[in-house]
Amino acid sequence: MKEVFIMEKITIIQGDISYLPFHVDAIVNAANSALVPGGGVDGALNRKAGPKLSRDMLAFGGTHTGTAVYTKAYNLNADYVIHAVGPKYIDGDHGEKDLLTDAYRATMNLAQKLAVNSLAIPFLSTGIYCYPLDEAIAVAIDTVKGFNVDAKIYFVAFNSTVEELANKHLVQTN
Repeated sequence: MKEVFIMEKITIIQGDISYLPFHVDAIVNAANSALVPGGGVDGALNRKAGPKLSRDMLAFGGTHTGTAVYTKAYNLNADYVIHAVGPKYIDGDHGEKDLLTDAYRATMNLAQKLAVNSLAIPFLSTGIYCYPLDEAIAVAIDTVKGFNVDAKIYFVAFNSTVEELANKHLVQTN
């Protein structure tokens, strides 16, 4: 995993969020509302963390889109996992932006509650939930930048396209 760009408290890195080469206080999981282990980021984090993570997730009985809950991180290179539920993208006219913003706000509120000093975040809803990358990246970065938190934020891009788009947005907003 390489560090790509640093701007204030936000760093964009490219790689697999489940195999961070450094410790963070919390990793954000792109969870589904049932909190049932699935694919993508969620599947990768559950495989690496071990079966106790899925047990803890299932104990919640689910959570609504736009919300977040947290568990221990078990075998991940973190103390906590914040399970944030972003929206499935339909057409942009069904409150998707508000729900995605809410998911990041819920994440940041939990990060503050947990007093984390470092946080690794994927770009929510950009995988099987089909949220357009440019829009999802803008919502993520803009929402997180709006929080007055002392934590170091690592946005983890899963490929070079996402990395480039995130860097571009980060530069344009500073």
